[in-house]
Amino acid sequence: MKLEDLRKIRERAAKDLHLRTGKARAKIIVSMGTSGIAAGAREVLSAFLDAIEKFNVTDVVVTQSGDKGYDSFEPVAEVREEGKPTVIYGKLTPEAARRIVKEHLLEGRPVAEYIIEVKEEG
Repeated sequence: MKLEDLRKIRERAAKDLHLRTGKARAKIIVSMGTSGIAAGAREVLSAFLDAIEKFNVTDVVVTQSGDKGYDSFEPVAEVREEGKPTVIYGKLTPEAARRIVKEHLLEGRPVAEYIIEVKEEG
């Protein structure tokens, strides 16, 4: 392995870490309990990360949690934005995750067909 290859790996790892822990205006939390994983949550999580990279979004953090109690709606993800209600999406696919990044986070239009609950702040 060349030094340049190691630098690229380090830069990629730093970018991925920022997507999971950095300061942001919004946070996507993917439920990764056993029912979510069985329903495809890993692929949905990867699609969120890929879409954020594709659209060069730098102010959104993607993280994971345990089971949220929405077993019949798995895979499930929450979108939390400062000053806005939390939107909980269910029955997600990788394509739905990409749409959520584009339409909800970039264009400000939640993707209604996947919403299972909206929780007001407070």
